[in-house]
Formats: sequence, C-alpha cells, structure tokens
Amino acid sequence: MAKILVVDNEERMCKVVQAGLSLEKHKVDIATSGKRALSMLEATGFQIVVTDLKMSGVDGLTLLREIRSAYPGTEVILMTAFASQQTAVEAMRLGAYDYLIKPFGIDELVLRINRITEQQALREENRRLKQSVEISQPLNMIGKSEKMRAVYEMIAKVAETDATVLIRGESGTGKELVAEAIHHKSQRAAGPFLAVNCAAVPENLLESELFGYEKGAFTGAAQRKTGLFEAAQQGTLLLDEIGDMPLSLQAKLLRVLQNKEVIRVGGTEKITVDVRVIAATNIDLEALIKDGRFRSDLYYRINIFPIQLPPLRERKEDIPELIQYFLGRTGRGISPNARKQLIEYDWPGNVRELQNVLERASIIAETAIDTEHLPQVIKTVASEISFEIPDEGIRLDEWEAGLLRAALRKTQGNKTQAASLLGITRRRLYSLMEKHGIRN
Repeated sequence: MAKILVVDNEERMCKVVQAGLSLEKHKVDIATSGKRALSMLEATGFQIVVTDLKMSGVDGLTLLREIRSAYPGTEVILMTAFASQQTAVEAMRLGAYDYLIKPFGIDELVLRINRITEQQALREENRRLKQSVEISQPLNMIGKSEKMRAVYEMIAKVAETDATVLIRGESGTGKELVAEAIHHKSQRAAGPFLAVNCAAVPENLLESELFGYEKGAFTGAAQRKTGLFEAAQQGTLLLDEIGDMPLSLQAKLLRVLQNKEVIRVGGTEKITVDVRVIAATNIDLEALIKDGRFRSDLYYRINIFPIQLPPLRERKEDIPELIQYFLGRTGRGISPNARKQLIEYDWPGNVRELQNVLERASIIAETAIDTEHLPQVIKTVASEISFEIPDEGIRLDEWEAGLLRAALRKTQGNKTQAASLLGITRRRLYSLMEKHGIRN
C-alpha cells in the first residue's frame, strides 16, 4: 500500500484516479492545484505524486522541480493530453519517473505505481542493511541478536551527539569496542581515540597520566609530559573501569568535565581541552555511591547516556557467529558436538573467554576442534545440562539401562570401549548389564 497524492485542476479527474487506486488498497489524497499540492506535501509526506502537466498557476513541471528539490524520496508520474517528444524529454530530465498520455486505463497507472513501490521497498531494505553493516562489521562487533541490535541502534544515536557516555557490562562483553564504535561514527572520527584502564594504573601515576606534568613536578620528572586529555584533543578518551578511580582523583576529573580545562601536575596554567569522554565499568556504581567510594556528582556527569551491554549467556544465538569469526582467523573447523557444548556453556568471562578457549583449542587440535580440546569445566557443564531432569521426573533404572545400550551400540558391542565411554570399569559394566538383563 502506497501513500499517493493526485493533482489535477479538474476535480472529476482527481476523483476518478482516486477511486481506481483506492480499489488497489492505496491511500490516496487529491489536490486541485499545484499550490495546494505543495502545501499538502509540506504538511504530510507522500511516496508518489501523480500530477497533470498543464495546470493554471503552479503547473506539472514546476511541481516536479519543487518535489525533486525538497522531497527527493517522492516519485512523480505526469499525466498529459498534450504529449510531445520535447515534453517527455524535459519531464525525464527533471526527474519524473514516467508520464501517461490521457486518456489512459487505470491499469496502466497501477502497473507503474507497483513498480515504484517495489523499488522503494528495495531501497529501504538496502538502506537498513547498509546501516546495520556500517555499525557492526568495520568494528568487529559480532551478533545479530535482538539485544545486540538494540546496542547498535544506541551507538548510532549517541554517535551523532557529543554527549558523555557510560558503558556498563560484565568483564569481556566488549565495552572498549562499543567506545571505539561511537568514536568512529562521530564527527570526532578524524581525531585520536585513546583509552586508559583506571584499575591498572597506580593511584600516584594516574593523575599525571590523565593530566600530564611539568618538569620538576616530582622526583624523576625530567621533562614536561602531555597528559591523555591533551593528547586526545578533538578526539575521544575512554576511561575504562572508572569505578576503580580513587576518590581524590574523581574530584579533579569532575572539574575537568565541568570546565573543559586541565592543569598539569606541578603547573598553574589552565589548558583548554576539547575531548569527548566515554566511561566504562563492570562495577555497580550505585552501590559504590552508597558506600561513599564514588562521587554522586561525577556519576550524574558521566551517566548522561548509559549503554548496557548484555552478557554472552543472554544472547546465545550469537555464539555460532562468534565461533565462526574467531575460527576464521585460525583456519580450524569445529565438530557439531564441540559447537553444541560451547553454545550450552554460560561463559562467565563472556566473549573474551570464548575467544581464549577457541584460541587454546586451535593450538591443541591438529585438524578440527572436538570436545576433547575444550576445557573440562565446559564439558562438565554441558554434561549436566544434557541430563536436566524434566518436571514430570524420570525413572532412573530406565535411564541407566538406556545409557548402557547406547554405549554398547556406539562401540558395536566392545565392552571395554563401552565402559570407557561411561567412565566406569569393565567389571562395573558387566554388573550393570546383569542388573538390567542386557545380553550382548
């Protein structure tokens, strides 16, 4: 269904076309002058305008020029009873989709409108796909789950602004990747992107790392050092693990965010800085505020636009794509059983843990990765999940007998191998077979 505006000085002609297109389930409005059509276009958008060529006041070609200038997504079909080669050439040069010679059958018009709506739908789909790819692919952000798409949308929105962003999420969820994505999609993309881990730098060094220092400011300060705020001019500075920043430094950071100025350690000169700040943390900042370990005023200053990253266990549908991405670097394949165990595991270390597990397995495996190449904790958890008890309960003897038969089938009756598969001794296997009356 398309939203269409029909324009003609003759109201009867407008209503005839409106009636015909309405039968095709299109939403059709009419205007009996070019001037009225421009007012309606300004008030509400239309996908298609079907207009007469010869009209008093604003004629069809003038209306076409205005639409092409102000509403480039709207297609125009011209109607005329005075067709000439010159008219057709001029109409197409100005950007008309097509033109019809009066009188014409409504089917001819419907055919052209259907072509337009199909092309518009295709363009819109391409636009959305391109936007999705632009946000995720260049920055190695993997995942098409609903939760990750929501994150991509938030990145796209905030990147257009200069707002301070607080990225929250468990360790290994990709907070720095999100910060880089915001930077590269912003107007600051040509500037530097710098990051500092507030938990990894000792308290006495973090201040000089952020703000720099003057020569002689302390023992060993043999020359002036530029801080990260200065170095990130017209770019972005990521303060990772900001929850671990000492209280004394939080107050100084707050002043920088408020005044857009830094003073080097040991100096007095105020240096204006133009830097976008993105903070990240895996700590509950609200709890730190209650304990008096994080300033509430700094919290409100950095929490202008929060982004919450989902843990990997909440977007397991993305795990197969992540596996393919990481293994693409190593050239290794993976068995269905190993893939299944990776999907079933809850990944407390999130994407970083998955990457490390696959890297280790790729080194161990000579060809494709199998379950034997995975850490024991993953195989144990997968085993527990496989035997989850249903709500209606189970008959343990039946399960035990079933496992025995399955192991014997898999080993084609080889009892030594069957006992090994079940993790029991050969004597124990014989005892269980006798218990359940299994003959092999």
